[in-house]
Amino acid sequence: MKRVVIVRHGKAVPYGYDDDFNRDLQPRGKSDAGLVSSELKRRNVKPDFMISSPAKRALKTARIFADNLDYKRADIREVPDIYDGLTTREFVELINDLPEESETVFFFGHNPGFHYFATNLLKYFRNDMPTTSTVGIDFDVNNWKDIEARTGDLAFHLVPRMFK
Repeated sequence: MKRVVIVRHGKAVPYGYDDDFNRDLQPRGKSDAGLVSSELKRRNVKPDFMISSPAKRALKTARIFADNLDYKRADIREVPDIYDGLTTREFVELINDLPEESETVFFFGHNPGFHYFATNLLKYFRNDMPTTSTVGIDFDVNNWKDIEARTGDLAFHLVPRMFK
């Protein structure tokens, strides 16, 4: 089994889009990331690999998850195309190229793309993806290259309000 975990970044400061790339997390975004990642740790969900958009708010969310899940911050791989925007097909290709020794891979990024990815990777997904939404998707395959759209099963969908 292979598992993809899709994480929308935490709540970011709303100071406009003049410099969207460098928008930082609000204190709520930081605390929400701590809540959700702590729940994942409680459930024994551990990343073998983490990939993030290089945008400040996504990378900071990834670092909070990394700290809580005992993953080295320096090992987070930044993929600019996540920020720039990927189609579902391109996202699946990114998944297909993952290192085979990894079983659970976390992705950190942005809506609307991450909502589309969850919707298009799962057999059925009709949920919203507010900030810090974390969706675990299980695929009944042994190799990343065998993952296709609409074949995943929902393992979990965590949102911060569940823990407040």
